[in-house]
Amino acid sequence: MKNKKWLFFATVGSLVLSLALVFNVPAAETPRIDKEKLQGMLGTPELILIDVRAGSDWKASTQKIKGAVREDPDQVDAWMNKYPKEKTLVFYCA
Repeated sequence: MKNKKWLFFATVGSLVLSLALVFNVPAAETPRIDKEKLQGMLGTPELILIDVRAGSDWKASTQKIKGAVREDPDQVDAWMNKYPKEKTLVFYCA
């Protein structure tokens, strides 16, 4: 279990890179969330956790964060507006 938590937090640590790549936002402008804050938000209604790994990487992975939704990073325009703006969206990839 300890190893899974480490992997989870390492994955979340890639949040800044994920946002920068998906939305073409400079890393300096990308909001950050630390693992403690994210851990406290898991399971709350204000959080939407979005897995933006490539389809083949997502399918091959045995490690998925419970409650996360998977979205295609190449189709952002098709799905981005379906999420309420008042929610906290956290994107991750590994």
